[in-house]
Amino acid sequence: MDIAAFFTGLNESHGINLSLFYDAFDRDLFLEGILYTAWLSIASIVGSLLVGALGAYLQYTGGAWAQRLVNGYVHAFRNTPPLVQLYFFYFALGPALSGLLPGMQPVLSNVTWAIISLTLYAGAFNVEIFRAGIEAVPRSTIEAADALGMNERQIFRRIVLPLSVRISLTGLTNNLVNLIKTTTNAFAIAVPEVLYASSQIWSESLNALEMMVVLLVFFMLVIGAFTWLMKILERAIAVPGWGHA
Repeated sequence: MDIAAFFTGLNESHGINLSLFYDAFDRDLFLEGILYTAWLSIASIVGSLLVGALGAYLQYTGGAWAQRLVNGYVHAFRNTPPLVQLYFFYFALGPALSGLLPGMQPVLSNVTWAIISLTLYAGAFNVEIFRAGIEAVPRSTIEAADALGMNERQIFRRIVLPLSVRISLTGLTNNLVNLIKTTTNAFAIAVPEVLYASSQIWSESLNALEMMVVLLVFFMLVIGAFTWLMKILERAIAVPGWGHA
């Protein structure tokens, strides 16, 4: 069966214009958007987990100034909209850095700024999720590690962090799902992710309704698959007595 011919006929006979299935240019544009969305998601997920772990580590082992610094960062990024943060990085901080380094125009690309913004936004929530997980680790477990001669950093790295990750996994899943959906904000600074690509397609093919349906189905499938994988991971590393038998 010729898929392109089928969808061309569907458009001609019923006015259902799914051009990405019969137009090579639209299809390539959408596939490129998927790749950008995947890159934004993977890079910012990894980055936000590292930021969250580092922030929780500083809150646990750092001094008063380190804790104040982490708390200030968390409040700044939790209490402001992610789109405003993205605009700040791209339209304010980006030109400011270009002014300081006039030989480099631009200093960072729009894709890089989007990853930085998304990473710091989700990282702020991950700090609090990890912190809650750390606080849920039984004090007796920490005291037992201390009695074995471990120092504070060793206790955090070998005992507290692994347990807190397991305890926090449900909260992390919810935050990372939100992060994947927030990648569509990159549309605002012309990153050619899947929403931007779709807008280009419907501008040329006049099929906004069809492309919005495709977008909704795309994100439902992506988020569904991601949530399913995280559930498998959660069961695989579950701590007995913490939500699983």
